[in-house]
Amino acid sequence: MKKVVQTGFIMSMIFLSANTFGQTQSSESNNVNEGMKTAKTYFDLMINVASTNINYGGANSSLDDYKKSNNGVQAGASFQAGITPSFSLVSELYFMRKGGKLKVNNPLTTSESTLHLNTLELPVLARFHFGKFYVNAGPSISYALSGDWKVNDKSTKLSFNNTVDGYRRFDAGVQMGGGVEFPFKQKRIAVDIRYNYGLTNLSYSKEMYNRALMISVHFSKAWKTNPLGRN
Repeated sequence: MKKVVQTGFIMSMIFLSANTFGQTQSSESNNVNEGMKTAKTYFDLMINVASTNINYGGANSSLDDYKKSNNGVQAGASFQAGITPSFSLVSELYFMRKGGKLKVNNPLTTSESTLHLNTLELPVLARFHFGKFYVNAGPSISYALSGDWKVNDKSTKLSFNNTVDGYRRFDAGVQMGGGVEFPFKQKRIAVDIRYNYGLTNLSYSKEMYNRALMISVHFSKAWKTNPLGRN
């Protein structure tokens, strides 16, 4: 619930900032409106910081006061394929460090602990455009390359096999969110906020699901030739 409130607040601030920016950039906005008559295709490289956490299923309510977010790196590429002026398909591939923290005296580990998962993430999203704004949602799969579980100062590598202490490498989830595009000369700056809701239980012995709040900034120029676009 806290994440939902945070997401709504940040989205509101982004939209408010976009309206203010649009009023001061009327000439550039007119050019963008003309450009919106055709589909837009972009390719972006991105390096961002994501706030991740773990949901513990049935035990989550008892652990809620002990949970802390883990800030991880998100680095990779994003491809927006414009299909029509109001609809695009977005595919991304990036490295992301997920996980979560528990404070001392928590019911699960009693000691302070941190879970790290180094993953490759592949979301495919449907994106709907409304002028400068857009919303998107779609499925996402990830593969855990490695990970570790740190309790106090002792770190242990995760085992990815079907054992009591084992973890699953593959994770399926849903991503949803939205963003806004600002015109900047002949390019665009896009601010995207997204929530990742993991559906796969990561552990073989207890309930653990990935959660992540991602805020990214894209800076790119539209492709001159768009083979997928339709006016």
